[in-house]
Amino acid sequence: MQDHDIAPINPLPPVVWLLVLPMIGIELVLSLAEAGMIGGRAAIGWRVAMLEGFGFFPDYWRQQAQAGAFDFELLRRFVSFAFVHQTTMSALFGVVLTLALGKFVAEVFAGWAVALVFVVSAVVGALVYGSLVQSQPLFGAYPGVAGLIGAFSFVLWKGLSRMGPQPQRAFSLIGGLMAIQVVFGLVFTLLPKLFPSMGPMPLGWDWIAELSGFFCGFGLSFVVSPNGFASLQARLRQR
Repeated sequence: MQDHDIAPINPLPPVVWLLVLPMIGIELVLSLAEAGMIGGRAAIGWRVAMLEGFGFFPDYWRQQAQAGAFDFELLRRFVSFAFVHQTTMSALFGVVLTLALGKFVAEVFAGWAVALVFVVSAVVGALVYGSLVQSQPLFGAYPGVAGLIGAFSFVLWKGLSRMGPQPQRAFSLIGGLMAIQVVFGLVFTLLPKLFPSMGPMPLGWDWIAELSGFFCGFGLSFVVSPNGFASLQARLRQR
């Protein structure tokens, strides 16, 4: 007998909305501003101002760190960069990936664990990125999304989902993501050489933050997954 009260689309966990609503709200305002629908002429520069105010800038971080100035203005950028994007398309992909991966991980992990994986992976991704990249700023949800991919991979690897144990698929998402990054890197490197009139194209180093975020999310899952902390304690006691 069919249950007609069942929703046609499974509702998203509240924690997933908590992560994506700031991205959606910010991008909606910036898109309307760029379309000239709000803010007047001054609104054209809102995206630049938002990126400058909330993005992660390696040079700024190193200067402040060397001076010992670990203030709120510096520390919040390790998280805030994940909610602002350079383009509407980048924001759209960030929101969609966060929704999809967040929903899947939240079916296994507690809500607080999903949020922790996203935020800590973003922080670790920015920290590693800032330590290795000289001046290129970091924006967007992708290091946090990579952390969710790490948690997703952990779920498949441990066979915690209803999909059953599928170790061969556990690392397919991050492999695909890194392959895309390599392709884009080659394109950005080769196109200016083939077509000099295009001028130099900036080579993206975001993959450093994303790969770091993936390993952070995967490693953190050993602790925040169901019974993960108890299992970790048991292993440490055995040693």
